[in-house]
Amino acid sequence: MSGSAVRVPRRLLAPAAGWTVDADVIVVGSGIAGLTAALHLRRTGARVLIVTKDLLDAGSTRWAQGGIAAAVGPGDTPEEHMRDTLVAGAGLCDPEAVRALVTEGPGLVRELVEIGTAFDRDAQGDLVLTREGGHLRRRIAHAGGDATGLEIERALLVAVSADPGIEAIEHALVLDLLCGPAGQAAGVTLHVLGEGTRDGVGAARAPAVVLASGGMGQIYSSTTNPQVATGDGVALAMRAGAEATDLEFIQFHPTALWLGRASTGQQPLVSEAVRGEGATIVDGSGVRVMAGVHPLEDLAPRDVVAKAMARRMAEAGLDHLYLDARCLGAQFPRRFPTITASCLAAGIDPARELIPVAPAAHYASGGVRTDLRGRTSLPGLYACGEVACTGVHGANRLASNSLLEGLVFAARLAADLAAGLPPRVPPTPAREPAGLLEAPVRAELAATMSAGAGVLRSAESLAATAAELAELARRASADPCPETWSTTNLHTVASALVDAATRREETRGSHWREDFPALSPAWLGHIVSTVASDGGLDARFEAAGRREASLTGAARAPW
Repeated sequence: MSGSAVRVPRRLLAPAAGWTVDADVIVVGSGIAGLTAALHLRRTGARVLIVTKDLLDAGSTRWAQGGIAAAVGPGDTPEEHMRDTLVAGAGLCDPEAVRALVTEGPGLVRELVEIGTAFDRDAQGDLVLTREGGHLRRRIAHAGGDATGLEIERALLVAVSADPGIEAIEHALVLDLLCGPAGQAAGVTLHVLGEGTRDGVGAARAPAVVLASGGMGQIYSSTTNPQVATGDGVALAMRAGAEATDLEFIQFHPTALWLGRASTGQQPLVSEAVRGEGATIVDGSGVRVMAGVHPLEDLAPRDVVAKAMARRMAEAGLDHLYLDARCLGAQFPRRFPTITASCLAAGIDPARELIPVAPAAHYASGGVRTDLRGRTSLPGLYACGEVACTGVHGANRLASNSLLEGLVFAARLAADLAAGLPPRVPPTPAREPAGLLEAPVRAELAATMSAGAGVLRSAESLAATAAELAELARRASADPCPETWSTTNLHTVASALVDAATRREETRGSHWREDFPALSPAWLGHIVSTVASDGGLDARFEAAGRREASLTGAARAPW
């Protein structure tokens, strides 16, 4: 029996599979990580099946405005990029994972250029680089001013569509992992809408499964993530018995466009690159919020900025602050056309008016635990991108490292599989009890998480959140459909996040405990979360620095 009061299903309630498809490798997700993995896997001759929840271009990558960080500029070095990443990660980065990121990243960015990604360049043809929070150099390459993810996604999709060895199924919600006799990955069950003979629930079988399904931002009522970011990959992996880690470290972007108290769900992002070009955060009286808070002021790491904003808002009883970008004047719409369009749609001229902003859930630094080759704790199951915890981000992701991480670790797991695919095994019948939650739980869960497990947390707020999640778990549904499946996934990852946040009694990176405001050396390590056989949540503490040595080792817990 686990010690958790919350219970989550060990399997999603769903009809039996009515059709099957076979591949060498199944890639779940079609953002930068999934598409890169598919392209690199094809170099090995593997037959790749991409399954994606919406359209191929509808994931989080397309919303990445700022750019991709890499030491590609004159005078910059991987060592400097590594230093900035380690500082932002507040002691919990895996140095070897970061080293892989910063040394292999520049070459993979050049590969993006080779397949047709059009990064912004100056009159001499050199990359135009900007700076974001936590970076001491200008090393952020961007495209279309503030449409970097969209351009990278476009170029990758062109390359994928030209490869006859890659098949894609859209509108496919992955349900559960198919496992062989020894618990190894054997494929996935999935539900497809409107694909003719592949309609409804089916089974995709393969000896290797790559999770690249993105994040979990929709567990909060205000997020920069798209509607599809419901933590499906993390929930699937945990139900199958895989380890997740660092789930408590959710990065809140300081400057989402504030659209009013009634606005929920995905909020327009005002890229950190705007502050990189000189904008500042101010209150209603024009007083700078970050002045004197951190040496980098408005370009401090995101956790520092989000906390400072949350404190100022709480002290003054405000629900938003402002971004003053008037210093850019007429340059603003040329440099940031996407943000300009969002502001104008909200009735704001960013070149002449203050932009109302507030922190919103943005990025999960934790996720399915992997080693440096993308391997999870389950044989044959791999993960890369935001769904994974590779050790790169530690307690707080450095701005614009996410696209680079997707590139680097997708290529790394493909290289691991190039040495040989796992043996193909028949899936064994699932024996775990299945369950679902009612679809209306989703909105209540998001409001509960924002109130008690957001930027500022405490034992009291987390206990209240856990109690509410336990109560929501009683709202069972017998109606298997995309809405109840996604809601159940959200509840699973939210419950694991709150459990980890409750255990970590310190403030570190993007995890802020008002009742434990100091960083503690006793917590220099990772909370590794699993789902127990009874559906409760288990966790153990593992000291920092032991990640690659063992994915299953344990260390003494400080709680």
